[in-house]
Amino acid sequence: MLALTQKEIKARYKSSFLGYLWSIANPLSLALVFFLAFKVFMKIPIENYALFLIAGLFPWQWFANSVLGSAGVYLGNASLIKKINFPREFPILALIFHDAFHFIASFPVILLFLFIYEKHPSLEWLYGIPLLFIVHIGLTFSIALVVGSINIFFRDLERLISIFITFLFYFTPVIYSEEMIPTQYRAFIYINPIAPLIISWRNLFLEGCFDFTKWFITLIYSILMLSVAYFIFNKLKWKFAEVI
Repeated sequence: MLALTQKEIKARYKSSFLGYLWSIANPLSLALVFFLAFKVFMKIPIENYALFLIAGLFPWQWFANSVLGSAGVYLGNASLIKKINFPREFPILALIFHDAFHFIASFPVILLFLFIYEKHPSLEWLYGIPLLFIVHIGLTFSIALVVGSINIFFRDLERLISIFITFLFYFTPVIYSEEMIPTQYRAFIYINPIAPLIISWRNLFLEGCFDFTKWFITLIYSILMLSVAYFIFNKLKWKFAEVI
């Protein structure tokens, strides 16, 4: 798994002069577009909106990139799947750890924006970041494992998951805060398993506070979805080599 992760990182930066910048370019460009659209033109009532966007977009990009990339993981590693006997979860985990590496690489950008807005890291980061990493990996891995497994047999899923991620993005409080949702509908955002995770990341970065309730909700989602994911995965993994 470590070798696969290293391979993914090296492949991304090979022959790239702007390697690190490319890892943060997409969320930064999205943040710029949303800032102009919602803060400059529509005057959305959120303080420090640029920092607000950065704190939500970076963890969202980790989740979205891993889930979208998982659709082609087994197809892209067909030679390994056919010739080598190793745990079939490893290519998915390697993809997630590769994207986690780029998420960690975004921390200097987050710190820069905190400095610009006269904020600073808090002691809660010391335990909040590791705890959020655990549930983030668990939640992302469960969805990515299902997508990667089913896409071997149903190739249209790769296109469907792209549409699904787009819908999920706008149903997750990334570019808006949960306080902006009408009170009578606010509880419904917790039907979305990624929502409490993104809110927790943003609150930790912006306010230096860690909400154990939201973390626990995400943990429960992770455990339940991992159970379902492994049920599907164990039913299908025996046919990976012959179908690929």
